[in-house]
Amino acid sequence: MEATENTKQKALTDEEQKKLRRKIRRSERAVRSYQGFLLRLAVFVLVLWVLFFQIVGVIICPTADMHPRIDSGDMVLYYRLDKDVRAQDVIVLEKVTAEIPTPQRYVLRVVAVAGDTVDITDTERLVVNGNTMIEPDIFYPTLPYEGYTTFPLTLGAGECFVLADSRNGGADSRYFGVVRTEEILGTVITIVRRNNL
Repeated sequence: MEATENTKQKALTDEEQKKLRRKIRRSERAVRSYQGFLLRLAVFVLVLWVLFFQIVGVIICPTADMHPRIDSGDMVLYYRLDKDVRAQDVIVLEKVTAEIPTPQRYVLRVVAVAGDTVDITDTERLVVNGNTMIEPDIFYPTLPYEGYTTFPLTLGAGECFVLADSRNGGADSRYFGVVRTEEILGTVITIVRRNNL
């Protein structure tokens, strides 16, 4: 009789141990699954951080200076690692001026680079290295701004000259002078229209 009771207790104990082992295995699988999820989430956040804070930048265009190609409110993606700009590149830059001491971001077109000489004629034309530029997609005259940049202007190493596509009143190198390489945030790679889709 006593032996039967001991066997019953032992059997119950074995059954309980099996249940306990199953619970432990389930909880270990849940922990591993949770850890795997956290690891994937951390990798995803790291990839996003590298992509959008080290390689690609995003800015909402602050002005309509590049109208009609880029309008105020359009989302602009730019490649941060490309600071070696060429004429006709559209860039994002950050500039501090005497009138506005806090850094301002601009989206503008490069029209001349280091070694080029820029001039704006009395006939409201852009001249680079003695050649009058034919700009079929610019719909406004290129006016010099009185009291700011003096022309003709020869660009030094690490400098470029930028203009807005909307030349009648855009804030650009006619107003704040040349742009240095360290002020360039990157080259525009695509635009996402906010309006007029």
